[in-house]
Amino acid sequence: MRKTTALIAAVALLGGLTACSGGTAASTAGCDPVVLPGKASAVVTAPGKLGSAPKVGFPTPLYTETTQASTIIAGTGAPITAGQPVILDVTILNGADATPLQKTSYAATGGSLITAGKSTFPAVSEGLECAKVGSRISIVGSAKDSHRGAADAANGIGKDDSFVYVVDIKGTFLAKANGADQIPVNGMPAVVLTADGTPGISVPDRSAPKTSTVNVLKEGSGDKVKSNQFLVVKFTAIGWNSKTVFDSTWTDHQASVLQVGAATVSPGLSKALIGQRVGSQVLAVLPPRAAAVADGSGKAPADDAAVYVVDILGIAG
Repeated sequence: MRKTTALIAAVALLGGLTACSGGTAASTAGCDPVVLPGKASAVVTAPGKLGSAPKVGFPTPLYTETTQASTIIAGTGAPITAGQPVILDVTILNGADATPLQKTSYAATGGSLITAGKSTFPAVSEGLECAKVGSRISIVGSAKDSHRGAADAANGIGKDDSFVYVVDIKGTFLAKANGADQIPVNGMPAVVLTADGTPGISVPDRSAPKTSTVNVLKEGSGDKVKSNQFLVVKFTAIGWNSKTVFDSTWTDHQASVLQVGAATVSPGLSKALIGQRVGSQVLAVLPPRAAAVADGSGKAPADDAAVYVVDILGIAG
């Protein structure tokens, strides 16, 4: 099956993870979709049971200059709001000739994670806004929204080709930590949040703690995190002395998945998150040894304490 870098970046595969529903409820009234139905999205057919790979049909060539989205199967869950991570299955085809480009596994315990709202590849992320959990929707993405209008001759993609996405919405997670505010701890970094939950971190004018220090800023009421679970999170991390962001999910408007206790997550961060509850926001200050990742893939500075602010949005498996 053909794949492109743009497609893989737009739909990050998470094979084997369990779909969960944990999003904050939103009323249908007052949910204003960014992407509206149109003639192109309306002609896409995708019969079959939700959660099984559909046989997608549409007249070719199918083009649109603006991304459109229509409902094929109406779900009964809560409407999706900007910022919510969504687990979905998706089939992607080239609108020019119906060539298959990519699809997920459609396994009962699998799916892909993408965050609704603004992103580098807005066809799907913005097309999800106001759709309901349990729905199958058709999105016909413009060339700009699907592949930035860049031709890919090796995969038969022209610069003006629209992409057709048939999306099964399996579940959602919190858009940001929603736990009860806790009393800040003196001497720890101060955290100020924007309306969408993006944290701003102010480090005090003092030396960093020599041992790992954890402060719960918001205490959630969801499930408790256990070792080796996959967590859906949003986070920002800065150096204590440099005061420079070295990693953040908020910059590209996408949530991330961490397997706490695994070699891909630092021991200090895993320890800070295990035992916390979904909906919590956790502030962790980790000395270099605790912030280092065993497999060498981490971004934390080797000579500076790392400051993490982590929103625990759900447990994915």
